[in-house]
Amino acid sequence: MGLDIDIISEAQKGKASAQETIYDLYSSAMLGVCARYCRNLADAEDVLQDGFFKAFTKMSKSRFETVPSFSAWLKRIMINTALNHIRAQKKNLFIDEWNDNLESSDMTYEDSSDSNIGISQKEILKMIQSLPDGYRTIFNLFVFEKYSHQDIAVTLGISVNTSKTQLFKARKILQQKIKEQQVKEETIYLINNAL
Repeated sequence: MGLDIDIISEAQKGKASAQETIYDLYSSAMLGVCARYCRNLADAEDVLQDGFFKAFTKMSKSRFETVPSFSAWLKRIMINTALNHIRAQKKNLFIDEWNDNLESSDMTYEDSSDSNIGISQKEILKMIQSLPDGYRTIFNLFVFEKYSHQDIAVTLGISVNTSKTQLFKARKILQQKIKEQQVKEETIYLINNAL
């Protein structure tokens, strides 16, 4: 069964079966969104539950013309809930100390788009989750949600330079983790083939 505007309308009226249908259809995808922002699955599941509670509470006040508009709205609720969760856990996520020392021209990234990294999505998610909170939050907003640095700065109450610096550092850490994983996998391959 797919989602249609009638199910959304019933859920807006508080009909439990319609809300359950929405939860069943969206919980897996929204858990993926929450997991990118949280350090572990337990936190992501908490954020998911809080997000659905907020969505079901607020949806009667919203108007949805299409299923995609509802989907985008629900995703935005989950992202905001995840950001609020991070803020509640840690008040000072972002390190400003490097802003004055790091010029935008110094921020170059190694382009690994041509390489076949051979690392599973689950491993990549673990790498993202292992990033410090500020780095992880900005990385997700920039890469997955397509926020500009200006939008990130406004959303998180930080400077544009802090956003750029944190993204730069997040990418460098992830590049290093990917390289380490590739070396590990190559070593295992060589050992297995030598036997």
